[in-house]
Amino acid sequence: MQLVIVESPAKAKTIEKYLGGDYKVLASYGHIRDLPPKDGSVRPDEDFAMDWEVPAERRNRDQVKAIADAAKKADRLILATDPDREGEAISWHVQDMLAKKKALPKEVERVTFNAITKQAVTEAMKAPRALDTDLIDAYLARRALDYLFGFTLSPVLWRKLPGAKSAGRVQSVALRLIVEREREIEAFVAQEYWSVTAQMEHDGTRFESRLVRYNGEKLDRLSIGDGKTAEAARAAVEAGRFTVADVETKPFKRNPAPPFTTSTLQQEAARKLGFSASHTMRCAQNLYEAGAITYMRTDGVQMDGSAIAACRRAITDRFDGHYLPEKPRMYQAKAKNAQEAHEAIRPTDFARDRAGSGDEARLYDLIFKRAMASQMAAAQLERTTIALRDGTGQHELRASGQVVLFPGFLAVYEEGRDLKADDDEDGGLLPMLKSGDCPAKTAVDAVQHFTQPPPRFAEASLVKRLEELGIGRPSTYASTIQTLRDREYVRMEKNRFFAEDSGRLLTAFLERFFPVYVAYDFTAGMEDELDEVSAGQARWKAVLEKFWRDFKPKSDEVMERKPSEVTEALDLFLSDYLFPPQADGHDPRQCAKCLAEGREPGRLALRGGRFGAFIGCSNYPECTFRRKFGQPGDGDGSQDSGMGKDPVTGLEVERKAGRFGPYVQLGEGKDAKRASIPKDIPDFDLEWALKLLNLPRVIGDHPETGLPIEANIGRYGPYLKHDGKYAKLSGTRDVFETGMNAAVSLLAEAANRGPGGRTGGKAEAIATLGEHPTSGGEIKVMPGRYGPYVTDGTTNATLPKDVKPEEVTAEQAIALIDARAAKGPPAKKKGARKGAAKKPVAKKPAAKKAAAKKPAAKKAT
Repeated sequence: MQLVIVESPAKAKTIEKYLGGDYKVLASYGHIRDLPPKDGSVRPDEDFAMDWEVPAERRNRDQVKAIADAAKKADRLILATDPDREGEAISWHVQDMLAKKKALPKEVERVTFNAITKQAVTEAMKAPRALDTDLIDAYLARRALDYLFGFTLSPVLWRKLPGAKSAGRVQSVALRLIVEREREIEAFVAQEYWSVTAQMEHDGTRFESRLVRYNGEKLDRLSIGDGKTAEAARAAVEAGRFTVADVETKPFKRNPAPPFTTSTLQQEAARKLGFSASHTMRCAQNLYEAGAITYMRTDGVQMDGSAIAACRRAITDRFDGHYLPEKPRMYQAKAKNAQEAHEAIRPTDFARDRAGSGDEARLYDLIFKRAMASQMAAAQLERTTIALRDGTGQHELRASGQVVLFPGFLAVYEEGRDLKADDDEDGGLLPMLKSGDCPAKTAVDAVQHFTQPPPRFAEASLVKRLEELGIGRPSTYASTIQTLRDREYVRMEKNRFFAEDSGRLLTAFLERFFPVYVAYDFTAGMEDELDEVSAGQARWKAVLEKFWRDFKPKSDEVMERKPSEVTEALDLFLSDYLFPPQADGHDPRQCAKCLAEGREPGRLALRGGRFGAFIGCSNYPECTFRRKFGQPGDGDGSQDSGMGKDPVTGLEVERKAGRFGPYVQLGEGKDAKRASIPKDIPDFDLEWALKLLNLPRVIGDHPETGLPIEANIGRYGPYLKHDGKYAKLSGTRDVFETGMNAAVSLLAEAANRGPGGRTGGKAEAIATLGEHPTSGGEIKVMPGRYGPYVTDGTTNATLPKDVKPEEVTAEQAIALIDARAAKGPPAKKKGARKGAAKKPVAKKPAAKKAAAKKPAAKKAT
């Protein structure tokens, strides 16, 4: 018997079917061992010795035993895990574990395949090799490095930075990117500018032109900076007679993008499908295990020769000959290490234009079209620019247009962009014009604009930036981003990252005390060194020694500092953020509460507390002023601030800080109105305060019942209410913007849903994760009355609170189901025991029976 080890049960089942009866295929369920999550698992003083253990979950231990038992009976062990560094590491762990258990067969071989198809698997079996020690060393170096970084730095954070949860080598740098973008946005000063445009018409075709020269001076975007100048320019254009001075037509080509890598797939799925990086990788994993696509963790952009030939045949079948270039297109991989650059992500069969269902089908369609387009002809386009001048020659208008002469690859696929350029003028069609023509002006407009701050990162743009900087690896981006969200260092609003106060404080701490280790070039340099290890050009322990020699003394030095010293240093480092200069020139650190109470004003400064950082007064305990870190004051350092008066009542509206966060208040005493300030309104002002204080908002009467529909904000967020029934709203703005039609529709949808998202009385699965390897039942993630759960049709297991139902993996679901099944059926309810208590004769034997079973139950536990 030949034993084959792969990662997942779905993969195992498919491969066993391909190989036949002489083979037994078992899944390792990912890594069978890991470093114990405790101090001392990596010991630098012992030449970086590392301890490994099988995770405590019963499923892991049972699977290790099953692999060991099967290995003792096998003549040959074939390690067929994924074709990358992690896959090589899993194979090494299996081999090492079996050797220590004295269960290792005499013949051990390693095979890799890029796709789970019968041809790919059977051909791989014909070309076995030994384990790649360079890739294993690179894994050991990376795992030890991340462990040492986290387990050395995290205790420093816990002791010196209250409220901090953890820090990671790559996650801390990714967080710094988000925080720095937040700082750029806050420091941005909008600049006014104006554009002057003329709507024109010629031979029945309308087009738009823009003023590019005024009074003989060439204009750029910011040249017209005020309304007076803009109005004078508008009048000059309106009065002038403009004729065509020049027509320039330039043909150009656009070539297709290469097939997807891990990074570009995550970016494009975020742009076009709205998928998170983790959801993209989960869908891709399922498609790969189903044999629909090639391996999805790759830096490579090239397809192999047979795939290119198949792709070209598929193009010929679908399009005429003009869409197929004479020669296949070849792409150059950007990966620095060729050993970790595999084939690009592509369909395994170009005759198969559909695969999977739901989100998996949408992702497959994206992969299929991108791969096909990569081998198609270039798009042929033509850009036309027309210059129009008035009689004086002092003023010039310009119109641009673009036409597609031959679509080429655009017939299948066009790559998305993170942002559309503000001054993109190439979208429209232009009439046929020649020098001397005088098109008619139908309108001239002067429009005010303001420069915009840089946009906050979306998942796609963050992944792109990390890759540009060479930080981390594409296969780790999904988990890195998820960690930032789980630690609540960032939050997502409208698919954009916002830095939370805890994230800002952590970044400031690392920048102040560990500047080298959150520097972009240092982190990218570490990736280069790890690549050198995997290429066999560097020794992994030498890389760790170099890192540890500097990092450990720095950590010890910070640990020896008093918490007050750390806080003082951060207070100075964050001074401009916490205490920005005031418009009237007074000291922003002066405590207004002291002044109001007739004391010598204390000095406000950053303080550390049990529940995190805050701003406090130096006159404590006489002065009890307190403000949360990052919470704005009123300009004079006060915790509470006046926002203005309500024009209806004439009462003062105040912004205050409460136990559960900031809120606004109208009036005083028991009759005062109060409303919490939502987090999704960044530019909170008096207008917003009055809106919140006047809630609930009556949208109108329901057209069927005649009863009012109200919009309001409650304990669980914004909602609609009608006749005792409710419907959720997605954000605060919807409370004030939702109209009658949308409200009626949302209420109807909510009425058709039962608890936990049920529709029509029947619960719909949130996700389907394949077949359970033991029970054979289909694994589903389901909504429930008491929260989401996973089921195989026989056993239901509740999801932990920190696990999002949309991001559950098949491995996690199997572990939860198996753990729940191992506990046996649920205990009987107390009501049943009460019934038994009515029969004294039966009570005593029942108690003895329970007592007799008690030791056995304890032993099983």
